[in-house]
Amino acid sequence: MSQFLISRGYPTDERSMVILTDDRQGPFYASGHNILAAMDWLVSEPNTQCFLHYSGHGGQVKDPDGDRDGGYDDTIVPVDYQTKGQLDSDTLHRHLVSKLHPSSSLFVVFDCCHSGSAIELPFVYRTDSDGNVNLVDSVKEGISLLAHAQGLLQGGFSASKINDAKALFAGAQSFFSGLKHRGEHQEEGLGEEHFQEDWAHEGKSVFMFSGCRDDQTSADANIAGSHVGAMSWALLETLYSRPGQSYIEVLQNTRQMLLGRYKQIPQLSVGTVVDLNQPLKF
Repeated sequence: MSQFLISRGYPTDERSMVILTDDRQGPFYASGHNILAAMDWLVSEPNTQCFLHYSGHGGQVKDPDGDRDGGYDDTIVPVDYQTKGQLDSDTLHRHLVSKLHPSSSLFVVFDCCHSGSAIELPFVYRTDSDGNVNLVDSVKEGISLLAHAQGLLQGGFSASKINDAKALFAGAQSFFSGLKHRGEHQEEGLGEEHFQEDWAHEGKSVFMFSGCRDDQTSADANIAGSHVGAMSWALLETLYSRPGQSYIEVLQNTRQMLLGRYKQIPQLSVGTVVDLNQPLKF
């Protein structure tokens, strides 16, 4: 991803590009505190074009607001989550979107499980035309998650097993909750998401491609001997293949790259109503 950004003219010095991983030290270690500090730094300056890529674990925690159909908020999982907790979608929105200077823009790629509304952007592009998982596959997926969760708890309890099982049960609940909406007719175009907070009034210039819907998991892939997120790989292949594509074309072509290989369906959401047929820029 960094090589792609360099090809697009992004500078590489640490005042301009910060990379956090689980094998770096100090402020570049991917702890919850460092992740939020880096996000605050990223969106702090006016008249700036910002880019954020997260490829890692995603989870879910109990929704305190009651505004999620499945009853859980999406999260990302820092390396110190067992002692410091996960970073939920409300927290991520406040650090990335609410703090973004009105004169700046932000392009986000979240390649992790349960990432469809990981930063609670108020508008999502909806379409029935390309690649929705069918009802039978969703039922099988939900049953599989429940079976794995129950299997974890057989043969003795431990804190890590209980936490893993909770995450799997949460995912299964989201799967089954989502089924009641699956047969409803959806118009193609931007649809408004409904959260406890009125995020739509912020009107921020934020675009997010996410690895999957809230009720799905995002896969790892092995490409040319390297372990990468499947959606990150598909997105980069799409962007390299044909410059000048619109936001919708990038979404559809990324989905097409994954079709037949993975079940996940990448999503596109935005901070304000905008023409997504315009060429993608970041």
